[in-house]
Amino acid sequence: MNSIIFDIDGTLIDSVDLHAKAWQDAFEHFGVKLGFAEIRSQIGKGADELVPTFLSKKDERAFGEELQQWRSQHFKSTYMESVKPFHKSHELLQRINEKGKLLAAGSSAKKEELDYYLDLLKAKDLFDVTTSADDVNKSKPNPDIFEAALSKLQHSASETVVVGDSPYDAQAATRIGIPCVGVLCGGFAKQSLVDAGATAIYKGPEDLMDKLESSPLFK
Repeated sequence: MNSIIFDIDGTLIDSVDLHAKAWQDAFEHFGVKLGFAEIRSQIGKGADELVPTFLSKKDERAFGEELQQWRSQHFKSTYMESVKPFHKSHELLQRINEKGKLLAAGSSAKKEELDYYLDLLKAKDLFDVTTSADDVNKSKPNPDIFEAALSKLQHSASETVVVGDSPYDAQAATRIGIPCVGVLCGGFAKQSLVDAGATAIYKGPEDLMDKLESSPLFK
């Protein structure tokens, strides 16, 4: 493969539980009580896809946008500083970069959050292109973010592989013919990634780095 698109949340940084808690707080703030597990199962989608999962059309019109804005500020002020990179995330990106592969970030996060994460990973200079929720109208499991990344990379789907932790990454990738490598560090079940179309599964960045030469990233 000539280019690799990485999801960020749950793939390179340990943030899924923190995002789920922030969403749970936000829904509760607006009078909607939801279980942590049911919200967590939706992390990986952008707000445009997650909110309609839990709100009626009426409630979405009434306070959906306000809820999203509240959650965003709440996450930044309460949880963001607790986000940490997974072990060997930076080293994995560095090794891929050194091998001459093009790297893209394909994240459902807003650009401001994505920039924070890339700083956390010390990886701003390692990514050739970045795409975020700000670049598209629809987030994962829609393929728009990965399509935007392909356009910026100027590579075809057949030259590219996606690495992600959620079934929504795999669904988005496979819808446009990009193979997807799954990682389990985001907490999604292996079978859910396989069912969504992931062609290979690794424990996380360290495991993928240890097996990099034989992985789909280098085929």
